[in-house]
Amino acid sequence: MGLETVSSSGRLLAVASVAAWGLGAVLGWDELVLLGATGVLLLVLASAMTLGHGSVRVAVEITKRRLQPDDSTRCLVEVEHQGRRSLFAPEVELPIGRDRVEVFDRGREVEITGLRRGVIAVGPATTVRGDPLGLLRRTVPMTEVVEVFVHPLTVPLEPLGTGLLRDMEGRTTDDISMSDLAFHALREYVPGDDRRHIHWRSTAKLSTSTQDGRFLVRQYLDSRRAHLVVVVDGQSCPDEQVFETALSAGASVVKRAAADEIDTTVVAAGHVCGKGRAQHVLDVFARAEQGGPVLAEAATRAVAAAPDATLVVLITSAQHSYADLRVAAAAFPPEVRKVVLRVDPSAHTRRAASTAFSVLTLRQLNDLPALLSGGTLQ
Repeated sequence: MGLETVSSSGRLLAVASVAAWGLGAVLGWDELVLLGATGVLLLVLASAMTLGHGSVRVAVEITKRRLQPDDSTRCLVEVEHQGRRSLFAPEVELPIGRDRVEVFDRGREVEITGLRRGVIAVGPATTVRGDPLGLLRRTVPMTEVVEVFVHPLTVPLEPLGTGLLRDMEGRTTDDISMSDLAFHALREYVPGDDRRHIHWRSTAKLSTSTQDGRFLVRQYLDSRRAHLVVVVDGQSCPDEQVFETALSAGASVVKRAAADEIDTTVVAAGHVCGKGRAQHVLDVFARAEQGGPVLAEAATRAVAAAPDATLVVLITSAQHSYADLRVAAAAFPPEVRKVVLRVDPSAHTRRAASTAFSVLTLRQLNDLPALLSGGTLQ
């Protein structure tokens, strides 16, 4: 459906034309009647020029949709006029973020540069019909909105199986299971057990000694697959630099977890993303904005999104007290390993011991690899 939009000059002309026509008819002034009729005729002609669908096909293609800050990407807009060309063929416009680009008759290639972290909406490309006087304007969307994600800056990290974030893959728990990797013990067979788990050699020895025909089956301990949760606090980061550093630190950890093939859940300033492809998880950091829930509430959301978490990294600013951090960490079960990363540009990068969780202070993003690897800090 097209949208008819009357400009301010068009509305003024309509009011003036009707008023002149009516006043001329009352006073018997033919000049006013003629002036009003001329204005009405202009509006009718302008409306006629905005009618028609126009056989135009528009396609938008973006070379790269996921970028780093200061990267660039190219947007190719193809315009194809199908059928016979008209003298009043519609123009094509393409919104790119807050800008609006006019597309040439057969298309145009636009380079998108100077990007900052965030999400840039490209489109929808629209055909625009109007009159030369700008009285009426009719737009028809031709494409969908395409999002370009600008992820935060990241730094390379050591594998998460080493350093302060080590979390063993497949560590055993005390939960009994009938199908896993960690063998625990043998017990008597009960109806419903999988016969593939019968330990025939032990059963044969038991039958020889007791001659009662009982079976023994294997019993296992559950092994828990590593699941990393990263929570970025946007409420306590009013300073833009601190917030961007917090997002970059979280994105760096998530990127390393993806390389290590570790399941990851992210809560960034209220935006939640569960298990998924690394690029899609990083999209959450592009959408994040300052504000959102407080740290304790964000931790509660993370628990609901990842009840099987084994390691959680809470990233916040220096505004929270130790008591606040303890409340947020308490949202997770006791067996979950917890690391709190405080971003403080005015402090020195350091590590602090704690019985409930590890507390790390990060001054700048470049200090993160040494901080997490347990190496020497500058």
